[in-house]
Amino acid sequence: MPQATDRDSDLELELTVSAPAHGGHFIARHEGRVVFVRHALPGERVRVRVTDGGPDAGFWRADTIEVLEASPHRVEHPWAPADALLAAKAGKPPVGGAEFGHIALDEQRALKAAIFEEQLHRLAGMERSVSVEPADANDDGGLGWRTRAAFAVDQSGRLAMNAHRSDQLIPVADMPLAVPAINELRLWEQDLSQLVRVEVAAPANGSAPLVLLVPAKGASPRRLAAIAGRIPAPASVAVWEPEEQRLTRLRGRTWVSESCRGHEYRVTGEGFWQIHRSAPQVLTGAVLAGLDPQPGQRVADLYAGAGLFTAPLAAAVGPSGGVLSVEGSPGTSRDARKNLHGMEQVQIVQGKVENVLQRHHDRLDAVVLDPPRAGAGRKVVEQLHGKRPSVVGYVACDPASFARDLGYFLKLGWELRDLRVFDLYPNTHHMESFGLLVRA
Repeated sequence: MPQATDRDSDLELELTVSAPAHGGHFIARHEGRVVFVRHALPGERVRVRVTDGGPDAGFWRADTIEVLEASPHRVEHPWAPADALLAAKAGKPPVGGAEFGHIALDEQRALKAAIFEEQLHRLAGMERSVSVEPADANDDGGLGWRTRAAFAVDQSGRLAMNAHRSDQLIPVADMPLAVPAINELRLWEQDLSQLVRVEVAAPANGSAPLVLLVPAKGASPRRLAAIAGRIPAPASVAVWEPEEQRLTRLRGRTWVSESCRGHEYRVTGEGFWQIHRSAPQVLTGAVLAGLDPQPGQRVADLYAGAGLFTAPLAAAVGPSGGVLSVEGSPGTSRDARKNLHGMEQVQIVQGKVENVLQRHHDRLDAVVLDPPRAGAGRKVVEQLHGKRPSVVGYVACDPASFARDLGYFLKLGWELRDLRVFDLYPNTHHMESFGLLVRA
């Protein structure tokens, strides 16, 4: 039997796939070793190419290159560059970012539910049945939902995306997961030389998109202006230099206008906003229904971003209440100050959540947590426990970090009153959840 070496990416195996695993993989075994296989389905017999792993590795990674026995849930992939089987025939890897596109949408949600249940069991010690809800009634086959998209630029100056876990760039000529306004810019037709990346935000409310040009070192200002001039109006165009944290307007505005449940928001440059077109409505509804904020209450909105949850919470608690809104990013915190201007009951603090909580001594009736993918962590959970709120609403974009933090809450005597999981990233392995925690 052939053995893989540390740099051997040509080893091919025939494997039978079993359960799904967190991260977009499926589990198979070869001579007792676990192999994490992408682009497969449980029950399938597949031929794979090992992409990562040597003889001493605890596990291997592999990509499916041929299906020998197909699952009844396998469908034609909606995006050719991300189709692993087509890519294998062409002798190249698939684009990352649509790794569940070969799976029927209902089955995607069933698999995500199983993955979430497994994370709860393994990391929180909890047995709980999970169902994954579609984001809206018209999910369009899991297409046309991304209001944000990031692209690389290859050496020829063409729009491209990375292969999974790789610096290799694959040219692209559309992005079917993106809302139409992003594809209508037709950036793949442009010569984007002297750029390393292009990022696009196209609000679901139909307001003007924003295109961020990330220049290569030494890029000519004249060249950047020429690229901006070819991008169709009414899109705004700006230059974003991440190392300097510098945003320079070329045309229009350096921010986009978002809206949700009667509130208006500006989101500048690379500022965070929920990606799915329906996510702000869905998650705000879950937060308000779960916390049921009342006039006069004091609420904390932690990792608050541009104020998506802060604004409706402030409206609910009214002038007699208060909302502590904490965000780490200076730019996003500045957006929050503009978005929440005039709401005297809101205290906006820019800084790390754990540092702010250490200095904050007022009582809290309820808390909303919406941390980044890494989760809130033990220290923040213990600090919140010490503030003695009666309820915590936890918005999570990663089931593993949520389950780990849930375990910390459970050990401190909290219970999970409600859990909703939303399919806000169709055709990918990602999902979003809202957990309602109360003191036991």
